[in-house]
Amino acid sequence: MRERLEERNLPEAEAIRYPLSIRECLMGEKNFYQKVGYVVFPIVMQNTLSNVVSLLDNVMVGQVGTLPMSAVAIVNQLIFVFYLCIFGAIAGAGIYTTQYFGKGDYEGVRMTMRYKLVIGGVLCLGAIALFLMAGTFFINLYIAGDTSPADREATLSFAKQYLLVMLIGLPPFTLTQCYAGTLREGGQPVLPMVAGMISMAVNFVFNLLLIFGYLGFPKLGVVGAAVATVISRFVEFAIVVIFAHGKKKELFSGLYRHFRIPRELFPRLLSKSLPLMLNEALWSLGQAALLQSYSVRGIEVVAALNICYTISMLFNEAFISLGSATAILVGEELGANRLVNARRTAWRMAALSIFVCILMGTVLFLISPVVPGIYNTEEEIRLLASACIRVMAVCMPINAYANVAYFTLRAGGRTLITFVFDSCFTWLISVPAAFVLAHYSTLPVIMVFAIVVLLDFFKDLLGFVFMKRGTWVKNMVAD
Repeated sequence: MRERLEERNLPEAEAIRYPLSIRECLMGEKNFYQKVGYVVFPIVMQNTLSNVVSLLDNVMVGQVGTLPMSAVAIVNQLIFVFYLCIFGAIAGAGIYTTQYFGKGDYEGVRMTMRYKLVIGGVLCLGAIALFLMAGTFFINLYIAGDTSPADREATLSFAKQYLLVMLIGLPPFTLTQCYAGTLREGGQPVLPMVAGMISMAVNFVFNLLLIFGYLGFPKLGVVGAAVATVISRFVEFAIVVIFAHGKKKELFSGLYRHFRIPRELFPRLLSKSLPLMLNEALWSLGQAALLQSYSVRGIEVVAALNICYTISMLFNEAFISLGSATAILVGEELGANRLVNARRTAWRMAALSIFVCILMGTVLFLISPVVPGIYNTEEEIRLLASACIRVMAVCMPINAYANVAYFTLRAGGRTLITFVFDSCFTWLISVPAAFVLAHYSTLPVIMVFAIVVLLDFFKDLLGFVFMKRGTWVKNMVAD
């Protein structure tokens, strides 16, 4: 990655003011894209295959019926909140992990890993207790009031069965994310990818066996889908831990020899983790609130949006993975005190992400009339799902820039700004708009959905201002 002699070790204030040409912000050299490819490819592969398996899971459960599919969609939305809380909590420590790795301080990497294990364990136990106590209450929030008593009872029963089994998979998921995050932030993205791919294959095979009862296995329906997911979680965890301690010793050597986190470091990690964890929790709760607003238009809307989100995620992985790579690449530059290069990298990643998502969005738009046909559901639901997919396709470049801006701010430790940029925007703009339009307007639900999604354009404007100001250009491990 290009760096001029006069750029090296500039103070933060001068690095922020250092002039960058439009061309160098939009286009990088060959070695820049090679480095991006090395970081992004394993993430894209793992996440894309994960979403393919999720799509196949969704289709398989959809073969059982619309009500089981809606029940699984509701529970997955609830568990998604927990997943993002874990991602946020360990991402706060990951800001330091990336910069410690860029500095070459492996003991610093291990200290952040210990913190991840502690905070992840606390969150996991808390989530299991909450779902056991209040799971039924949360599920009922997503079943429309005009749903028939028989359909309501069936949907609730399917959802509760699915949830109870899925809770068993939360501990291995949590520990896997702690290890996988540290591996990616420490320049080792291949092991999490391989473990994830094997896990997905296990999940797919056991879905076939347990949902439909093939080869003499019991036919368990939605419970079978949950059991398959839990088995795959334990397989992924075993692979990551065994090989992390066997092949990646430079990162994890002596991790459990003591469990010391320096007294002065712990509050710094906590100060980054808490805003990110709160942000991810509120953002994911915001997505749940959006779905709940749409659900007042009928259980069919939940089913259609489930199809839309599952298929769109296959294409959204392009900008999601590029965002994750942005945090890693920018964080390494900041930790190595190449502050101007960090700015250059952030703008290049934004340009690359928008370009890729224009291409991916075009493909998604073109196939939108076809893909919902793979679901065994009513024609009305398939047509609504196709329309929602087209909206998501048009908005992909908008989401791409917002995502890169978020991860850029996060790489520099500006967690309070990311909180305002992400979850505050969701709760102050998107959620009220969805609630008012869904409850008090006569607009078709597809129009309500489109208006809410397009509001993210204003989030892009905020992201541009925050990135341009450069307050995120900060080396936090210089000491």
